[in-house]
Amino acid sequence: MIPVQGLSGARVAVLGLGRSGLSAARALVAGGAEVVCWDDNPAAREAAEAEGFVCADLGTPARFDDIARLIVSPGIAHLYPVPNPVVAAALQAGVPVDNDIGLFFQSFATRDWHSFDIAPKVIAVTGSNGKSTTSALIHHVLEEVGRPCQLAGNIGRGVLDLDPAIDGEVVVLELSSYQTELARALTPDIAVFTNLSPDHLDRHHGMGGYFAAKRRLFAEGGPDRAVIGVDEVEGRFLAGQLSEGRGDDRVIRISVEQKLGGPGWQVFARKGFLSEYRRGKQVASVDLRGVTGLPGAHNHQNACAAFAALRALGLAPKVIEQGFRSFGGLPHRSQTIAEVGGVRFVNDSKATNVDSAAKALAAFDNIRWICGGLEKEGGLGALKGAVGHVRKAYVIGREAAAFAMQLKVEAEVCGTMAQAVAKAAAEAEAGDVVLLAPAAASFDQYDNFERRGEDFAAQVAAVTHG
Repeated sequence: MIPVQGLSGARVAVLGLGRSGLSAARALVAGGAEVVCWDDNPAAREAAEAEGFVCADLGTPARFDDIARLIVSPGIAHLYPVPNPVVAAALQAGVPVDNDIGLFFQSFATRDWHSFDIAPKVIAVTGSNGKSTTSALIHHVLEEVGRPCQLAGNIGRGVLDLDPAIDGEVVVLELSSYQTELARALTPDIAVFTNLSPDHLDRHHGMGGYFAAKRRLFAEGGPDRAVIGVDEVEGRFLAGQLSEGRGDDRVIRISVEQKLGGPGWQVFARKGFLSEYRRGKQVASVDLRGVTGLPGAHNHQNACAAFAALRALGLAPKVIEQGFRSFGGLPHRSQTIAEVGGVRFVNDSKATNVDSAAKALAAFDNIRWICGGLEKEGGLGALKGAVGHVRKAYVIGREAAAFAMQLKVEAEVCGTMAQAVAKAAAEAEAGDVVLLAPAAASFDQYDNFERRGEDFAAQVAAVTHG
């Protein structure tokens, strides 16, 4: 645990008692704060009270007369579409609103660091797609080379559940827009922006607000190095804002759509080869084609981002390449779970939006595509040019018929995962890939994308071993 610094003796409110909320409450108490909690869910309040926390309804400004700060869990709206009533009451009372990420950054460094030979560092990764794989890949390479490291944030542990840093340690954080938009302190040593595509638009009141939430990771504290994906206009804009000129190597530009040139620092991948250029000269190259844990151009973008961050830490290209080759990939992200009779079954349940699904579709040939779920804002029009490798779609979800009507390929309404997998497996031929890439949220049928992916894996096991 990382005890919260700077709030000893203060009375602090915590709204939302899930993983991050309870972790924040414990870390606040460890740092000497007095904590009062609230969650609309009675079961969550009972769990907090069982740990000894005081719960009180915080829905009026008067409740904040003696509160120094309100800590809000990521899923709770603080501005759009409308503020949560407790957040609104805090704002009305003039109480600062923060989250566990802000508490982490204000508390991570300690006096113990004065005795360290190498100061600990934080690498923070954000973006619409690929941030989990990028974060896990950075962490994996660091583990492979024996560097002390921890992984947390939107993946793995809550940030305040991390162990206090030791000499030379690197903390890798995956941060969503829900986490970056509210944190009062954001001071990573290296910050990574993978890409941007429409997502969570209701929460951020459109693309401008969504980009602004991501941009805060780079603007609030100013990282020593910024790794920026420049295949979208927002990334190019961000890179331009952060650099002092074309040769400013504090900004490392990455791409999988173009060869990057100029006097600065660039990492890009084309036709399966990653290249690093500095001051107009190539200094490293990695053949990604045989890296089984990173299939497809979207994963090559993740590799570029991870490579750049690791190079910024000072790791040698060959060492990074070796770490890439032992990376097995993450569950539910282009994860091969079976190959039977020449048919490959791939679980990309994390492809919850149109852009991530399009990237998954581009990674394979001869696809029997399982898709559908709770459709997100913006529709499916962006998939039109991405279905060239699809032989047939098998559509699941409560609104499967309406979903199927928008697809520009042969589609069969299956409804359930069991029906979709059974039908796709029965019709698949050697050389085909049965790919789960839903292009939709899971909440119409599952608690989360992990449960959806687990169901896919279970149904594949049933048809391949039954």
